[in-house]
Amino acid sequence: MSESREVEIVRLGSEGDGVAETPAGPVYVPFALPGERWRLADGAPSERLSDSPERQSPVCRHFGTCGGCVAQHLSAGLYAKWKEGIIREAFRHRGIDADVCPMKRVAPCSRRRAFLGVERRGKEVKIGFREEGAHTLVDMEECPVLDPSIVAALPRLKEMTRIAMRGDESGRLIVTKLDHGLDVSFDNGVKTLLSDERTKLAALADAAGLARLSVAGDMIVQRGSATLTLGGVAVEPPASIFLQAVPEAERLLIDLVVAALPKKAKRAADLFSGAGTFTFPLARQVKVTAYDSDRRAINALDMGARRTEGLKPIEAIVRDLFREPLSAKELEAFDCVVFDPPRAGAAGQAERLAKSKVPVVIAVSCSAATLARDARTLIDGGYTMGPVVPIDQFLFSPHIEAVVVFRKSAAGNRQPATGL
Repeated sequence: MSESREVEIVRLGSEGDGVAETPAGPVYVPFALPGERWRLADGAPSERLSDSPERQSPVCRHFGTCGGCVAQHLSAGLYAKWKEGIIREAFRHRGIDADVCPMKRVAPCSRRRAFLGVERRGKEVKIGFREEGAHTLVDMEECPVLDPSIVAALPRLKEMTRIAMRGDESGRLIVTKLDHGLDVSFDNGVKTLLSDERTKLAALADAAGLARLSVAGDMIVQRGSATLTLGGVAVEPPASIFLQAVPEAERLLIDLVVAALPKKAKRAADLFSGAGTFTFPLARQVKVTAYDSDRRAINALDMGARRTEGLKPIEAIVRDLFREPLSAKELEAFDCVVFDPPRAGAAGQAERLAKSKVPVVIAVSCSAATLARDARTLIDGGYTMGPVVPIDQFLFSPHIEAVVVFRKSAAGNRQPATGL
């Protein structure tokens, strides 16, 4: 018989778990809130003994099982405090007392892109997110995060799965809402579809109003131009390239980036540019050089630029900035640098920027931890850090987008650390 113990939750952890302090160290309790008491027992489910006044009813039937969300049970006030605290604590860990602005939150049901798990077991098909900490796929019936058009397409996507995937298989399904319909890609689908299978898939795609359907990298059907407007420019993005998850968040990010552009700037660099989210808005004011390691993204950016009038010159360059970051010498050509790296951050590029004389550096990041690390590098290199603006485009998850502007200090002044 397992022994049980009672604990009191004192705070929320960065992943959304409630944290109890015990003589043996911190204990993390999923879905627990500060002020609550819980009974824990080895080999048995945790039992909530009291409710926090900050607890609210989840907005989705899958919450608690689906691993996509961890924070639907938080009140709005506690939720904002938790997410802003994730950023504040990440910077404090690097010895930086960050000025964190109130979080800007996007609307529910606004995420235009999803990487979904898909499984076929005979005729049975499941599409959704994995259970938290498990490989079991939750068969999605609703979602308070995704654009409704993606959820509405799930029955048709299951029909397609029975053709695109053989037997007992699992894989990944990428769904993106474009300007005129959904772009659907079965990453692990059949590579050698028969002619009648392709015909059936094309008919299902047409019935679902898809803009484009691909299986194992092979395009099955495309209706017109499968375009997505980025910064006012129509581009045709390949299925798996990086895009901002929510249009509203993208607009907020663009506004912040453009507002930080120096008034007398003539040239800017957009590092980790993707298909041009920031490149195009910047190019309405200055010449821009865009760098990304994904050749498909650079090709889409370049094509969009060529088709659009009213832009300053844009140079689009394929370059792996992790392996070959721009040197301080190369950076001398720019009055402003924007960098929006993957979750791993841009440690090497931050080091080169710290040694440069670029007047303004604008960092955009979806990871508070790596943003704080790179910020420490820039500050130690003589940059002064402005306020951190959090944008909650990953609703109910531990992830949060943020923008912060760095300006080169006069005489190499350093921003003081907190001493932590």
